[in-house]
Amino acid sequence: MKVNTGHLTYCTNIHPGKNWDDDFKALQENFPVIKQSVSPDQPLGLGLRLSNASSLELIQEDTLAEFKQWLKDNDAYVFTMNGFPYGEFHRTVVKEDVHTPDWTNDSRKEYTIRLFRILESILPEGMNGGISTSPLSYRHWFKTTEEFMQAKRTATLNVVEVIKELVTIEEQTGKTMHLDLEPEPDGILETGREFIDWFEADLLPLGIPAIEASFNVSAAEAESLIKKHLCLCYDVCHFAIGYEAHDEVLKELEAKGIKVGKIQISAALKASLDKSEADREIIKSSFQTFNEPTYLHQVVALKKDGGLIRYSDLTPALADFENEEAAQWRAHFHVPISIKEIGLLESTQDDITAVLDLQKNAPFTEHLEVETYTWEVLPEQLKIPIAQSISNELNWVIKTNI
Repeated sequence: MKVNTGHLTYCTNIHPGKNWDDDFKALQENFPVIKQSVSPDQPLGLGLRLSNASSLELIQEDTLAEFKQWLKDNDAYVFTMNGFPYGEFHRTVVKEDVHTPDWTNDSRKEYTIRLFRILESILPEGMNGGISTSPLSYRHWFKTTEEFMQAKRTATLNVVEVIKELVTIEEQTGKTMHLDLEPEPDGILETGREFIDWFEADLLPLGIPAIEASFNVSAAEAESLIKKHLCLCYDVCHFAIGYEAHDEVLKELEAKGIKVGKIQISAALKASLDKSEADREIIKSSFQTFNEPTYLHQVVALKKDGGLIRYSDLTPALADFENEEAAQWRAHFHVPISIKEIGLLESTQDDITAVLDLQKNAPFTEHLEVETYTWEVLPEQLKIPIAQSISNELNWVIKTNI
């Protein structure tokens, strides 16, 4: 759907599925209901999530033709995809394996290029396309500084290979597409600061010579191509967890000519810990209800002195709940964005409003995607039928974005 500052959609990683047949059935069942509620009179976009297995099936000519016809028949279109989770993403323990295989592995590169070939085939004329992806790898897999730096270098070189593919696709088809790296807690790229530093200190020095050599262009032209085809995925939940100042991050990106490929509109959990002992116990118990075994739920505590304490998951955070240095907790759990208060817990909905206001006043991307993938593992009191839940999310954004 075209809103006044870009194209709005939801990410289909909310639907469980092990293969394309499952994925397609979920779309056929839920999308018409969502579209009728959200955008009955104009086309509605889809933020398509495909596992590696699904991508291998959908790229087949007959299957892709069937999907393209379904999109046309349902007044739908795809402009963005989620290429972060490679394997199964529901009804199994995902945790840090959401990064597997990481960008040090050729399988990740090949999967991402396959997704771009699918997107190029279904992307509407005149529209740019983007695919979000992992922040290179999971940082705790690398035990020494040397291992970490080598992993970052190998991963960056694989990213450069995808950029080269995107330059070639644009030369062949005229379609502009971009890879959108998504910083998140405990990724090699964890914050906006780390993304910007990596872009300047790693990506450009490795990428410019490679693009120069492959396409016979100048260094300045090579840098321009990199900045066209490698962007930031601005996941609001992840930036809120790190207490990052959205206006400052976006101002620096603009100043350096680094683009935002899409905003992933998502909310984290938060709570102030400056409470009575009784309320603190309720807060602790409330966080415990979100401590489910499927996904990583990293916690970042804001210390009273302004510093941060990072926990790899809710379990170690809850074990340290009595830490007197902590003034506030924020937890990586994508809760429904239309809900602000959950008992004594809150969502980081105010961060979404702040980012959407910045987008409305000075648009910095054309792609907006609601990403609340946790429907199946939400506490029961927050569950409503999935199509209604997605519709509520999109309608909340439309109302907020006007």
